Amino acid sequence: MRSNLDKKIAKAERALTRCREKLTALRRKQPPKEIPNYTFTRANGKKAKLAALFGDKDELLVIHNMGASCPYCTLWADGFNGFVPHLEDRAGFAVISEDDPKTQKKFAAKRGWKFQLLSSRGTRFREDVGYKSVGGDLWPGVSAFKKDRHGKIFHLAHAQLGPGDLYCSIWHLFDLLPEKDWGPKYSY
Repeated sequence: MRSNLDKKIAKAERALTRCREKLTALRRKQPPKEIPNYTFTRANGKKAKLAALFGDKDELLVIHNMGASCPYCTLWADGFNGFVPHLEDRAGFAVISEDDPKTQKKFAAKRGWKFQLLSSRGTRFREDVGYKSVGGDLWPGVSAFKKDRHGKIFHLAHAQLGPGDLYCSIWHLFDLLPEKDWGPKYSY
């Protein structure tokens, strides 16, 4: 038999689900914004256009990663790494940071990352999609893009990443534990 507290938890979980559904519906109402076909540098040093990141899909998810200096962004990238086959079945997927390609290649090899990793250094990409301030501060996040049949690219939606967000399941698992004080490390 369920306790009163169990019933309250179940009710709160249903309310949270409805709130996430409302948030998704609001994001889908955002008008698409056409953006340029930016040129990035792959971790192997080769250039790649934004359109190429879509692969054979017409939708793309891009993670705005703060780079190898951020243990939180590393945590998210480690988690996305396990989802690569699932993500790429649905849409193009790439992680973009401002680290130089040499740093990216070395760091990705050490972490065992399997996704597309690119540098946006020297472009206005992060500023134009809202993940870099005029002063140069970087923020982590995710953006969704769509490419139409004419090759035009549109920024559809975005969300910031941060502890407790909806994009890293580890936070929700840790929420089941009584202690709250934890932060990611590069190794354990």
